[in-house]
Amino acid sequence: MIRIAIANQKGGVGKTTTAINLATALAATGHRTLLIDLDPQGNASTGLGINPSSRLRSSYDVLTNECALSDAVMPTRVPKLDIIAATQDLSGAEIELIDVPDRTHLLGKALDEGRDQWDICLIDCPPSLGLLTVNAMVAAQSLLVPLQCEFFALEGLSQLLTTVERIRGRFNPRLSIMGVALTMYDRRNRLTDQVADDVRACLGNVVFDTVIPRNVRLSEAPSHGMPALIYDYRCSGSEAYMQLARELIGRLPQPEMAA
Repeated sequence: MIRIAIANQKGGVGKTTTAINLATALAATGHRTLLIDLDPQGNASTGLGINPSSRLRSSYDVLTNECALSDAVMPTRVPKLDIIAATQDLSGAEIELIDVPDRTHLLGKALDEGRDQWDICLIDCPPSLGLLTVNAMVAAQSLLVPLQCEFFALEGLSQLLTTVERIRGRFNPRLSIMGVALTMYDRRNRLTDQVADDVRACLGNVVFDTVIPRNVRLSEAPSHGMPALIYDYRCSGSEAYMQLARELIGRLPQPEMAA
């Protein structure tokens, strides 16, 4: 199972929107996909139509060893896409787990249980670089970074890259950056073009060719409990995420894929 953490410590960059729609696109292309919602806000769960009252087992229970991974998995309305939902209990997880041995490896150990059940696991991280995000990076082989096309996003990217190097050095030497996805792109704004050019000049081919535009339908879809790819598959945002999924598939370590 290929594990990809979707992370950026800056909020409002389209991280959860990226997680939901990439997971949907990967499932639509035939990959058995698991999405883990590791954000206490639980937006990825809500965006896939998982009602809070039905989240009897969650990623919190998996991290605290209250249940097995398989007991927390829930199906979604998207064929081949399963989710482990999040609840607000995650908000206190960092404090509760502070004295737990190997607390940075809890998610990775849990995922070892389901290594043959899915082809790809996407982990939607909270907008911080705390213990939850560290667990995701330790468990993952790759990191996907959604980056909003604005000036302050560049400062946050530098901090994130520093954290990745520390994770590699201390916990997970195999962690690599699969790609940076430029989000909320507005062609009418010259600053947007400048930021995109600066990121590409700095990171080169690490940046995906596909750019996710600002799009009203992407914002509307979660309120209906469905990915934009289902809510309006013809909108520019959905088309961009399908193209991004194709790029991502091209970067996957193909020999690890299930037959």
